[in-house]
Amino acid sequence: MHLEPWLVAVVTAVSFAAGFIDSIAGGGGLLLLPALLLTGLPPQVAMGTNKFASTFGTATALVNYIRHGKVVWKIALTGIVFTLAASMLGSRAILAFDPRWVGRMVVFLLPFAVLATLSRKPSPSGGSEPTVPMLALVVPPVCAAMGLYDGFFGPGTGSFLLLAFTLFLGLDWVRASGTTKFFNLASNLGALVIFAAHGKVLLAAGIPLAIANIAGNQLGSSLALRRGAGLVRAFLLVSLSILLGSLLVKYCL
Repeated sequence: MHLEPWLVAVVTAVSFAAGFIDSIAGGGGLLLLPALLLTGLPPQVAMGTNKFASTFGTATALVNYIRHGKVVWKIALTGIVFTLAASMLGSRAILAFDPRWVGRMVVFLLPFAVLATLSRKPSPSGGSEPTVPMLALVVPPVCAAMGLYDGFFGPGTGSFLLLAFTLFLGLDWVRASGTTKFFNLASNLGALVIFAAHGKVLLAAGIPLAIANIAGNQLGSSLALRRGAGLVRAFLLVSLSILLGSLLVKYCL
């Protein structure tokens, strides 16, 4: 199993763009995974190769955000157990339910997410600091819901987490983006281990894709750190719009 060099070059360019968008507002997989599927790779191999590239890219963005103090660790550490447990439950649930209904439900809800993003004014640098009661009340259900969604369906999980952290915890857009990368990396690593163990990663394509994804994540996260809330908010709208369009085509047309 291999790809022609010109196909590798095309998906490598897509991987750079996916990493750039993903590092700012999530949703990069909405570009890279369809591109890999269009090359003719089996779906499991396309998914495994996508996870290989995005794991390295997300780790790069996370390190950049950590270096600049833009990860809220008490949110990350509070929510990680709920995210992973719910993700496993969601992966099991997909065996019993039709994911098309989830896709249609997300299509219905996405315009409200876009409206919430447009109406959410950029917080001052740093935003508010979530209190312990707020963490206990908000983080477990949000992370459990997003973990369940990620395991069951998946597209746009990082974008939804970003939106939730700004709306419900009062974080500014940049710290919300940085904190989201912690959950993205944990989810990617878990999936990558499973795909790699079953031989579903095409390294010949995955390595150049990972290098491009790293470059895209480095550039995107650096721009987000410099340009701040306005850039993250704008790219979140781009990510949600891509998600809405892809789901409309797949499940409603």
